[in-house]
Amino acid sequence: MFIETEGTPNPATLKFLPGRDVMGQGTADFAHAASATHSPLAQALFALPGVARVFLGGDFVTVTKADDIEWSALRPQVLGAIMEHFVAGRAVIEGEAEIADEDVAPGDADVVAQIKELLDTRVRPAVASDGGDIVFRGYRDGVVKLHMQGACSGCPSSSATLKHGIENMLRHYVPEVQRVEQVLA
Repeated sequence: MFIETEGTPNPATLKFLPGRDVMGQGTADFAHAASATHSPLAQALFALPGVARVFLGGDFVTVTKADDIEWSALRPQVLGAIMEHFVAGRAVIEGEAEIADEDVAPGDADVVAQIKELLDTRVRPAVASDGGDIVFRGYRDGVVKLHMQGACSGCPSSSATLKHGIENMLRHYVPEVQRVEQVLA
């Protein structure tokens, strides 16, 4: 099994591409080891010293390291854990994934549909190429709430991406949108 590694805009995060489906459809973001109870792959990665966050995408795994460890020490261990997991044929996720609540004002279904369509077709593919994901969390009174995951969570450029990229695009195509806010949890 050959696993490619790519850098991301977040220097603390690397994207690992095992050449096969990881999640297929959907994503899973684990901000700490305690949140990874239903993912044997994330548990194996958190067992490595220095792993701070794990994000599972359609066909990639994004790992964020702690500040006190270098990628030169951690990268081979992450590659080994991912390879061992897939060679053993273990499940990536066990059980049902939790679906985050969306805060949407009644009567805004058409606007929300437009926002989600733009996020799915224009934003999420670009964010996924950087090793992350963006999740719609709500829309009320002209404010779109989004949650950044994977490499995008904690990335130095994530607030600029939200404000200058995503907010400007949404305001252009959906006049009802006034601003975009990041939701941290």
